[in-house]
Order: sequence, then C-alpha cells, then structure tokens
Amino acid sequence: MVDVTGLALIVLSLLVETTGALEPDSGFCIGNQCFTVFREPGDFSAGQKHCTGLGGHLMTVRSSVSHDVLSILLGNSTGRYWIGLQHPTGCPDAAAELKGYHWVTKDSESDFSNWMPSFDSSCSSRRCVSVSPEDDFKWIQEACDDHGAGFLCEHSMKEPCKSLAVAEGESVIYSTPLGFKGDDLLSVPLGSTAIRMPSEAKYVCFSEQWLQAPWSCEIQEGGCEHKCTVDPKNVPTCYCPPGQVIHDTNKVTCEVAADDPCVNMGCTHACYKQGDAYACVCDQGFKLAQDGKSCVDFNDCKDERQCPGDNFKCINTVGGYECVCEDGYKLSGDQCVDVDECVSAPCEHDCKNTPGSYKCVCFKGYKEDPKEPHKCKLHCGKNECDAECDPNDHTLCYCPEGYIADERTGHTACMDIDECAFFYCDQGCKNTFGSYICSCSRGYTLVNQYKCEKNDDDTDYDGFEGSGAATSPPTVPPEISPNPTRRPSVVTMGGLVGIIVSTVICTLLVVFLGNHFLCGRKKTESDGAFKAVEGENHLDTSDV
Repeated sequence: MVDVTGLALIVLSLLVETTGALEPDSGFCIGNQCFTVFREPGDFSAGQKHCTGLGGHLMTVRSSVSHDVLSILLGNSTGRYWIGLQHPTGCPDAAAELKGYHWVTKDSESDFSNWMPSFDSSCSSRRCVSVSPEDDFKWIQEACDDHGAGFLCEHSMKEPCKSLAVAEGESVIYSTPLGFKGDDLLSVPLGSTAIRMPSEAKYVCFSEQWLQAPWSCEIQEGGCEHKCTVDPKNVPTCYCPPGQVIHDTNKVTCEVAADDPCVNMGCTHACYKQGDAYACVCDQGFKLAQDGKSCVDFNDCKDERQCPGDNFKCINTVGGYECVCEDGYKLSGDQCVDVDECVSAPCEHDCKNTPGSYKCVCFKGYKEDPKEPHKCKLHCGKNECDAECDPNDHTLCYCPEGYIADERTGHTACMDIDECAFFYCDQGCKNTFGSYICSCSRGYTLVNQYKCEKNDDDTDYDGFEGSGAATSPPTVPPEISPNPTRRPSVVTMGGLVGIIVSTVICTLLVVFLGNHFLCGRKKTESDGAFKAVEGENHLDTSDV
C-alpha cells in the first residue's frame, strides 16, 4: 500500500470534498479533460461565472471529439445551452478563424467549427453562442443576456487516473469531486473514488494510480463503511459497530456477525482480532487508556513532525489536530505568508511592517503613548524645548505633559515643571523631565505612586518618619493623585509670575492696612489719656 503523507494528504482531502451546492446533472471525462452539464436557466455571464467558481470555464468545442461529448451529455435534452464562444467587440470577420469569435480562454485556436448556415456577419449580430440537440448541436448566435436552458463547463485535470480494468461480470461506479457519477468514464480526476461491483471493493485516485481502501483514515474515513482506525502497526483498518464484522474480501463493508466476540468486550471505540484473541483499539487521534477499553485524546501536536513548513503551528483538536498559520501570517496556497498590517493604517503616525507583526513609530518630537501604543504624544526629554504651534494660528501652542508654555519674543517655549515644589508626594520626590517620581522612607510603602503608608510588620522601623533609604522608584512615571493635582500646561510662565507678584502685593497691602489701623487706634487711646490727665489737673487747681 502506498503511504500518502504530508502535503499530499492535505491536497487529497480537499479534492475529495464536494465542490458546491449546485451539482451537475451529468458529466464525462476523457484524456485530461472533464465536461459537465448544468440544467440551470440563466444568461451567458451567469454560466461562465459558475464554471469559473468550480475551477473551470464554459466548454470549448475545438475538435470533433469534444463535439461528440456534446451528444453524450445532451443527447436527451431540449433547449439551448451556452458554450464558451463569444464575440466581445467589433464586427464579425467571415474570413478570420472562428469568424472573429473567441473562446472564453482568450484564444481562437480550433480544429473544428460548426456554425449555423444562416450565420449573421453584420456588426449588429448577436455576440454569444449556444448549442441545442434539436439543431444538431450547430453553433447558434445568441444575445448574451438571453436566458438559455443551461450551460456546459470544461475542467482540466492533473495526474488523472485511467478507468479500472474489469473482469467479466464486474462493473465499476466512479464518483468525482466535480459532483457527478458514471460507469463509462475513460479517465477521472484526482480524488475520485471507484467501487468495484459486486465485491464492493473501494479505491481512490491519487497521482495517476488507484489506492485500495482502507487508505489514510484522515481522508473520507479511509473508505470504510463505518469507521477507520489504525492498528498497533500503524496500518489503517476498518471496523464495524458491535454485532457486525468487516467483510473478508473488500475489508471496508460491514456484515452481520453470527457470533461477534467484540459485543462483550466493552470497548469504547472498536475491537480487532489479535492472533487468536480480540483487543480494543481506538479511533485515529486517540490512544488506549490503562484499562485497555477506554480511549483518551492523543495530543498529536507533541509530534514535532506535524505541521511542517515555516510559520505553521499545530492546534490539537479532539481526535486529531489542525495546521494553521502563526499569528500575523495567512495561508496562501500551501504556505503561510506575512500579513502586512500597515495596509489597514493601525498607527497614528508611521507604521513599520515586521515578520508576523508591525511596529508603530512616532514622528520627531513625539513618543509612544504607553496606555495606547498605536498612538503618539508630545515628548521633550530635556528641561526646555520649543512648543508645537498651530501653523494657522501661532498663538495656539501645545506643550508635552509636565511642561508649561512660556511665551517669548517670536516663539513659545516649553519649560519643565518641577512637580516636587508643589509637594505632590507624601515623602521623597525626584523631579524628572515631564514628570516626577515619589519614594518613601524605610518602614513605609508607596501606594498609588504618591502616598506613603506605614508598614504594620516593619520591625526595623526606628519611629522616625523619613529616616532610612528611599524605596525603589517605579519604572513608569506615576499618575498624578486627584488631590493635589498636576497644574495644567496651558498656564504660561509669564502668567505664573504675574500670579506670584499679585499675591505678594496683596499680602503687603493687607499688612499695610493692618498696621495703619493699629497705629490709628493707639493714637486715639493716647489722646484720650492726655485729656483725662488735663481734666484732673484742672479740678485740682479749682479746689485750691
């Protein structure tokens, strides 16, 4: 038996699947070509679109052999069917090959033609072609938007299999991936199956040869009627439900057993004959448990040979595995290729595509926002830098967070704010460009990046707050506490100086007024005392 592994398995499993909801009414294969007929009313464009979706095109009738295929496919039909011949533009040319018409394959090569005698060579002639058994399959000029009775498709084959040889009294029924069956096919495409009657032996077409079932369990259950598994020698084997046994001749079908020894085995999946005895066996992707009856999922991805190729990864599934592309890659054919994420413009500024990912890059004067890496924010990185101003309004300027605008002659500068001067931290504070870092004394823990809380279990604390070494500062600039808050960067340096000067003047005025009031009060008290003394002296004089 041929060992079908690796990529060949994947290709074959895709080929044996059905091709779509709309299946052909009949088909015929010869040489490296298959032809199918669809009795589905529609115009020329609809027929071509459907054939293209199946990997083919509308049928070309280039030889007398393909003309004979028409009679095989449409012998008992009525109505007109589209073929792949049309005249896209211009006027017909009676002297040209195919009279100026072209096949849908964009060429006019042909060893055969079968036009109706009443061919219309005028520039207003109809541009598409149909055939009908009622007109002896002559090529009839039709309007492309007319609705025909159906259409015929043509498919090219690679590595097809020739029909199986049959002995007297035998017959073979073929099933193709194109969706049709037949018993008189001269060749069949890759992935077709064949059942030899009356033995019911089953075969699959792979690489120009027929493989007899059971083949790989990963492809249509290995051709088994019930289920497929692998025996201890890793050979695909068919098995049947309890009460039935595998047919001795074809090894795939099930028949009723007069005395099935597997009935009382209690196997979770199946049992097989092992010498003179029987033993339990598990389905593909499972392994036998210690009790010899139960089956547990086998992690196929532990085998490094699974999913070969660059940028593939293995995903374990129940009873099997799946090969998918790594993150940042997509499947293209049989390879995983890099996805260019930058096409979708995920970055606020510039985007650099990398293998399997991408990186956002900020313009000069900006840095990546740690909260939203795809965005950028203003960045200075030193004590002073120029503000970024609106080119249409030079009075509207912006500074990075942690900086304050200072209006100067002809431009605006951004000055670093010393947050430590505003006592934002409970204890230690270190000013940085655009931010600050809080720290705590020994015996305290930094909370919320600005508050220091005393440790309850600190035995080394000597009772004096602020003693000892500061704690390690956080690696990310701390968020400003709600109380106190960071001063907004829209206050200019001149405005700040004005506020300070106004505060000093107000303070001096209050002191002056208070001093003036006290001085006036003292003077009043002194005058009253002086007058009282005068009165006493006057009374004393009158008494004398």
